Amino acid sequence: MNATPSPFLQQVLQEATPPTSPLVLANGVTAIWHDGSAIELRPANLAASASHILLSCGVHGNETAPIEVVDGILADIASGQLALRHPLLVLFGNPEAMRCGERYLDYDLNRLFNRAYLQHPGLRESKRAAILEQHADRFFQQAKPAGKRLHYDLHTAIRGSVYEKFAIYPFLQQRQHDRAQLAWLKHCGIEAVLLHSKPANTFSYYTSHAHQADAFTLELGKARPFGENDLSRFTGIDLALRQLLSDSTPPLPDYQHDDIPLFRAKYDLIKHSEDFRLHLSSGVENFTLLPDGFVIADDGSQRYIASGGDERILFPNPTVKPGLRAGIVVEPTRL
Repeated sequence: MNATPSPFLQQVLQEATPPTSPLVLANGVTAIWHDGSAIELRPANLAASASHILLSCGVHGNETAPIEVVDGILADIASGQLALRHPLLVLFGNPEAMRCGERYLDYDLNRLFNRAYLQHPGLRESKRAAILEQHADRFFQQAKPAGKRLHYDLHTAIRGSVYEKFAIYPFLQQRQHDRAQLAWLKHCGIEAVLLHSKPANTFSYYTSHAHQADAFTLELGKARPFGENDLSRFTGIDLALRQLLSDSTPPLPDYQHDDIPLFRAKYDLIKHSEDFRLHLSSGVENFTLLPDGFVIADDGSQRYIASGGDERILFPNPTVKPGLRAGIVVEPTRL
């Protein structure tokens, strides 16, 4: 790691028994461990309009840079260098995988939310998804009607990307996209946003749907092991989160059309069998343009063919298990 982990992250990585009693930190902040990888911080004086902010990281255990960013924020709150003005819940998503440096152990955790874990009983990630939902439920149920519910699920991607930092905006059912949140994402340095067009079994979709949270999956670069992250590449999201938590975000310009390229998910590439073949190089980047007529993949009699020349590939991964998504084909859109 680029810096010594805080006692919070050491607790998670060493699988130590967490304190059973609340801890009083600098500035009267109270810290409560809900399990060995879930820490809630509450400011001394809670305003009726305070936002409830959930930061999750390590849902994929090998995506370490967001873990280090969040850990630095925790350390500075604990020392008093960063003022906390809102209730904060930090969830280190898959601590067992984090300790092993693996994306997951039995199954992709970020495909098991929204009660999808019930379809995969006995898996370690299934048990963890249920626990994470319970933590989010308890936390957001404390929020008062006047306060916002915010959830930022921080990730890095397996591969490089045409847009290095991008966000996934979960499907909102009948709700409208929040332009203030889009302006904030631009402030973070987010370069593109995918507007999802259907429900998903991701953590951000769960909190968005179950708790009406403003929730996002944030992809912030490429996944690297602990000790190999250049945290200077994450200064945008780090600063924006610190400003959010301390109520020091400067006035932001209203979101305008084309401030950030917007895309919508057109369809998923589903791997139905081990015959699935993806006709893209192993190093293809996220958001790579797909030429009109290009055969993206085939799986027996199923063929996926690009059309129109403005489609792009996102999250191509032919190694997933049959039945799972092996990529998303996306296209430009507008609000």
